[in-house]
Formats: sequence, structure tokens, C-alpha cells
Amino acid sequence: MYNVYRIREDFPILKTTINGKPLIYLDNSATTQKPAVVIDTICEYYKQYNANIHRSVHYLGVKATEIYEKVRGDIAKFINAPNSNCIVFTKGATESINLVAYGWGRKFLKEGDEILITLMEHHSNIVPWQMLSIEKGIKIKFVPLNDDGSLNLTAFKELLTERTKLVSITHVSNVLGIINPIKEIIDTSHKAGAIVLIDGAQSVPSIPIDVQNLDADFLVFSAHKMLGPTGIGILYGKEDLLEEMDPLLGGGDMIKKVTKDYSVWADIPYKFEGGTQNIAGVIGFGKAIEYLNNLGLEHIYKHEKTLVSYTLKRLLNIDGIKIYGPTTENLRLNIISFNYKDIHPHDVATILDREGIAIRAGHQCAQPLHSYLGISASCRASFYLYNTEEEVDKFIEALEKVNMVFKNGNRRTI
Repeated sequence: MYNVYRIREDFPILKTTINGKPLIYLDNSATTQKPAVVIDTICEYYKQYNANIHRSVHYLGVKATEIYEKVRGDIAKFINAPNSNCIVFTKGATESINLVAYGWGRKFLKEGDEILITLMEHHSNIVPWQMLSIEKGIKIKFVPLNDDGSLNLTAFKELLTERTKLVSITHVSNVLGIINPIKEIIDTSHKAGAIVLIDGAQSVPSIPIDVQNLDADFLVFSAHKMLGPTGIGILYGKEDLLEEMDPLLGGGDMIKKVTKDYSVWADIPYKFEGGTQNIAGVIGFGKAIEYLNNLGLEHIYKHEKTLVSYTLKRLLNIDGIKIYGPTTENLRLNIISFNYKDIHPHDVATILDREGIAIRAGHQCAQPLHSYLGISASCRASFYLYNTEEEVDKFIEALEKVNMVFKNGNRRTI
């Protein structure tokens, strides 16, 4: 049985008080908190077998390398990749997208080619393609949204042409919380001859992913959004695509041979991992994966959906709340973005912080989407495996305090 109160005992930071009140952490889409076992595992590496990997034959170096590579295998199993050669360690989902942009896009895209993305993308899935478009003369097309914020699949199919070489799309919107129909998008794109990159930063922490069943070409995600440390990300790629790509970084440990005149790259995935990696971070991520496996993603997913359903019902009873995206839980995951009357999101977040409640306020690294919605900023509450309905109740109560504070005061424009 999924016991959220027992799970909370594993997270030291949840015992923190803010302004004398218990921390209620609702900013999980930005980063999740870490269980003690992950923190302890990172400390154990530094205390007991700190050494560089892939270089030394001494005991410490061999042990560090073995555990580092075991994590690569564990991640491959987590997303059902064919083998661990498909798993590249990066510093985050952002770097993973950039690696595809420059390692694959720079090499294979040419002037007149098109990339298809959506209006709900995070900046990390917009800016690298804009930079590439300037360099290569390629065209970026944006798929519009329906009135409820969901992806307009009819427009998607119309925009998909023989010139479309890449479709790069988020699985779950970091603002709207919408779960996009990734399998359908991949199948449709492949029929048109395009490859597909999936931004799984918000989905992989909660939704069981099978990259072989999806037939995904690329999948990117970050450790810190799924109980792991910051500074670690994953690029999954089909082996043939990774073999064709160029490395982003040149240096040590990513080569087979270096002469005065030329270098020969190492085999995948190592040709993409030049220099000393975030070894402690990878090892900590491995423990996070183990923790998630023990809980079961299907249970985490169900818990989050229950919380979102409960929160939506409570929010919709508050006069002046504007929720972005669908107002039913069946189309969204663990994210609810909203605005409250004409109170600026930063003011809302500041008052909530006085109550010990942490939410996100701003453009959520999705300015094109906010422009489309006709706003400059929004509030965002996002949940994870340790949040409770009691925390939601306190969040709702705190919103009433926000209203009281600004009832007769001056407000900044949203």
C-alpha cells in the first residue's frame, strides 16, 4: 500500500520550518527533494571510493567505474532501452537537447529543412533550435493549441510535411500539465519521414516510459526532477542515430586515438562524455532510480493524479482563480498553473512563502506560451510523491490570506 506519510519520513528537508510553519513544498516541477538514501549514497562515494572513472586500475577507480556503469544499465532498464549504449550522461535535459541540436542537427540539417515544435515548449526546447536556425537557415514551425490548452493535432498533421526533418516536443507541459499523445505523435511523424525528440523532463519522473514501445528516436530527462542530484541528465538515442552524431565536447576519455593530425572518437556512448563526469551525481541518481522502482511509478502516478483532482476541485471553488489548461485531471499530470484575480504571481508566491508554502511564480521558462495565453507570468503548484491532501488544504487556506492582504491594496499588473 502506498503510504505517503511513511514516505515523507525519508526526506529530511520536509521537517524544515519556514517562518515557524512546516514547509509545504509545491515546486516539484522545478526540482524535487531528495531522500536521505540519495544524500547518503553521494556522501558514501566521496568518503569511501572517490576516484576518477574509466582511467585507473586501482581499487578505487575500478569500484567507481563499476558503480557508475551499473547506473547506466539501471537507467536503460528504467525506460526499457535496448541496451546501455543508448544512454548518454549529460548535465541535464537542456544539455541533452543541445547535444542533439549540434551533434545531429548541425551535421544533417540544411537550409530549407523544417523543425516542428509546439507553443507549450520549455525554453530549453526552443532556444537551441533558434540558434541552429540562424546558423543553418532552417525553419521552425510552432504547433498551435486548442482552447483548453491541449495540442491541436489537426494543425500538427497539416504542418508536418516532407520538409519536416525533426519533431521536438514535450511529453508533459511544465505550465499546463497536459500529457501529450506521444505515441500518436511519434507514429505520425515517422510516417512523414521525421525523427522525434521527446522532452521527458516532466513525465519520466512519474509515468512509466518504454522507449521501444514508443519507438522514440531521442528522449531527454533530468535527475533532479526525480529525486536525484542536480547536474545530471540523460540523452537516450537510438544506436544508429548516436553512431552518426558528432560529439559536442572534445577532450579526454571520449577518444580512441589522438595524433598530431587527427583524433578518432570512442564508441557510443563514451564519445559524448568528454572530461571528468559528475560521478557522484550519477551514483546518486542510481539510488534515486532504485527508490522510485521500489515505490513503483504506477503508484506514484496514481497518487499524483489523485492530488491534482483534489486540488482542481478546491481551486475551482475560489472566486477569481484562473486555471490554465484543462480543468479535469484526466488530461494533466502533476502541474497546475493559475492566476488569482489581478494579483501579481510574485505577490501571491511571496505571501504563500510567509505561510511556509513554496510555489513557482514567473514565466516558467515558457514565454511564448505565456504570450499566447495573454499573460506575462503565472503561479504554478506542482506535486510529487510526498505531497498530501492536508498540504493542499493549507495551500487553499493560504490563498484566502493572499486575497485578504491585497483586498484593498495596490496590485501590480499581471
